[in-house]
Amino acid sequence: MKFGGTSVGSAESILKVKAIVEAVQEPVIVVVSALGGITDQLLNTSKLAAQGEYTYEKEYNQIVSRHIELVEAVIVDPAIRNYLLKQVVSLLDELENILKGVCLVRDLSQKTSDIIVSYGERLSSLIVSNVISGAQLFDAREFIKTEKQFKKHIVDFEVTNRLIRKIFAELPEISVVPGFISQDESTGDTSNLGRGGSDYTASILAAALDAHILEIWTDVDGFMTADPKIISSAYVIQDLSYIEAMELSNFGAKVIYPPTIFPVFHKSIPILIKNTFNPDSQGTYISKNNKNGGKSIKGISSIADTCLITVQGLGMVGVIGVNYRIFRALSKAGISVFMVSQASSENTTSFAVKNESEELSVKVLTEEFKLELAQGEINDIKSESGLATVAIVGENMKRTPGIAGKLFGTLGRSGISVIACAQGASETNISFVIDSRYLRKALNSIHDSFFLSEYQVLNIFLTGIGTVGSSLLEQIKLQQKTLIEHNGLKINIVGIADVDNMILDRKGINLDTYLDELRNNGQPTTPELLRDEILKMNIFNSVFVDCTASPKIAELYDDFLSNNISVVAANKIAASSEYENYYHLKETARKKGVKFLFETNVGAGLPIINTMNALINSGDKIVKLQAVLSGTVNYIFNAISEEIPLSKAIKMAQEARFSEPDPRIDLSGTDVIRKLVIISREAGCEVNQSDVEKHLFIPDKYFNGSLDDFWESIPELDAEFEQKRKQLEINGKRYRFVAEMDRGKCRVGLQEVDRSHPFYELEGSNNIIMITTERYDEFPMIIKGYGAGAAVTAAGVFADIISIANIR
Repeated sequence: MKFGGTSVGSAESILKVKAIVEAVQEPVIVVVSALGGITDQLLNTSKLAAQGEYTYEKEYNQIVSRHIELVEAVIVDPAIRNYLLKQVVSLLDELENILKGVCLVRDLSQKTSDIIVSYGERLSSLIVSNVISGAQLFDAREFIKTEKQFKKHIVDFEVTNRLIRKIFAELPEISVVPGFISQDESTGDTSNLGRGGSDYTASILAAALDAHILEIWTDVDGFMTADPKIISSAYVIQDLSYIEAMELSNFGAKVIYPPTIFPVFHKSIPILIKNTFNPDSQGTYISKNNKNGGKSIKGISSIADTCLITVQGLGMVGVIGVNYRIFRALSKAGISVFMVSQASSENTTSFAVKNESEELSVKVLTEEFKLELAQGEINDIKSESGLATVAIVGENMKRTPGIAGKLFGTLGRSGISVIACAQGASETNISFVIDSRYLRKALNSIHDSFFLSEYQVLNIFLTGIGTVGSSLLEQIKLQQKTLIEHNGLKINIVGIADVDNMILDRKGINLDTYLDELRNNGQPTTPELLRDEILKMNIFNSVFVDCTASPKIAELYDDFLSNNISVVAANKIAASSEYENYYHLKETARKKGVKFLFETNVGAGLPIINTMNALINSGDKIVKLQAVLSGTVNYIFNAISEEIPLSKAIKMAQEARFSEPDPRIDLSGTDVIRKLVIISREAGCEVNQSDVEKHLFIPDKYFNGSLDDFWESIPELDAEFEQKRKQLEINGKRYRFVAEMDRGKCRVGLQEVDRSHPFYELEGSNNIIMITTERYDEFPMIIKGYGAGAAVTAAGVFADIISIANIR
């Protein structure tokens, strides 16, 4: 059982360790790390001493205080406490003398540094062995033996295993061993196994003694599907194979030190990752058996600290030994390479190293290939920093077609460019390098796409919180739980803006308090500032929802689509703008693999555009459209009667909020023309608003002047319209303001319809459309229903948002 720094970092945690260990009903070896943070503090203290900075004494005193206070807190028996304090103080005195010597000579050799850092584990193991009842302390330096290779301490397994078996020939019930530290076999000097080496110590002991299990106790519940600090929906992986665990560990999963797996793998000893602070959690079980549960990948890991070195030149093609020279030179310099990518043409080899190795890598390779560089056979050695490496891992990827395609498709739809990639023939790992600015977005997109999350997430930026926008937020709030439980979809509102202020929060905005938050804590905004902040957040699976009627907001669509953000618009301006702009937005969305949706531009929540697209996509051709698309105008003509003249009907439409505050906007036909242009374009016509033939029923003079002038003069038409109404009534007809596209030609105007016409019985503010196609010729398809109203329009916007969730 190995316990990490956080597990022994405080009195409370050490007592948890005591309870866990003492509950084991068989002989157990306990390996402990230094107290959390002590190794870093020892390294920092030694560096200060080497610089002659007497501030090292302050750091040293903090180390002393922490260990003494811990002893006093965890040891109750005065006799045991005093005995232990003497031993602890003795070790601390040794450490102080070494630090004084370093400060005096102002020199810190690797040998001295190794001795200094060893005190962390020596102190922690001494304390833990006195806390756990019946524990016996061993010094790891007596049996973990190393030899120097390429400036690193490598375990001499032959000697180490023989010594372990000898020393532990008779196992005490509880043995305590300091992790990390070791001894150089040839010199007898204190050495160590590297950062994270306590895991390795435990694994070496487990393999040498044929333990039936190796338990790694840490401060997390196990391996996660991804970094939970980046992906909130990441969860614990219950089972991993050795290979999967190794791959995840090599690429940044810090649950276990990568070399730990090697010794126990060869003995088929399982590893169990457990949480000291949540011992009832199941943890992660690592073994030879692969229990994947049908998922293609198990987890995603990443290294944010990546530099890509590239050796390129035509002189490399067909030349044997180039790669040998590259990696030999790097090995001699002690540089670790964690990913390699080579073009099949052999003229380029790229490899990933830590950023700290960038300068040295370029230097040693420039020296190695100085002749080829001088002759122009190889170009300058290039390095690119500010990158991140991501790996997807899972043994179920073997022989499973389409994994790589799905991965790169997911990244492409998120606007993430892959700089280099690699996959071994084992097919358990696909690794790739990207710009580190897109790391969070990449991890979230992949986690979501490969169903590692319990649900898919759509991140929504909403602008416009009038009647439609606020109704939409209310509908989302009421439906959120159902969507997660039944559809595996989480609608996450990450941005809300009105004309003056905006609030942004990638974790999600509380829909119960968003109005207060916007008023009290909102940032002042403009359309340009809103765009810049959204792009800066760089969130995966993003949707920009426009519930305004603003031309300035519509101008932002291109930027959003170009940056792989889908757009859902209740705003008609973009889809009815000049045809070139409409076409450009549609093409941008198509090329970027995102959606530009505007179903509610015509008929509010009626499925008009989606139905037309379904007809066309199935091979049908739309030849004619006839529609009543103004709920306002239809309401007016349904309201006109002997008691209600035209002017009063218009006023009633305004008061019922069917019309704009200035009803002339509706009466001018502008809104209907926009709608007709939109559906005609979706039917395949290249048409602009200026191409539409207009036959308005209100003369132009009534649109001049102020709104007050309009209300004063509009009754002049009452008598004329009443006369027409009576004549229509006698003839069994009614007026309808019809928008029509017939084989590419568009017109709007009043039409008389009789009782046999589908438009005759259209009630209230409802809309209706008749779609004549090559298939639906004799009997056109009819869609009819509410064509206005905040609730139905919001529902239509909501439906567009939901449809985007199908993007994978």
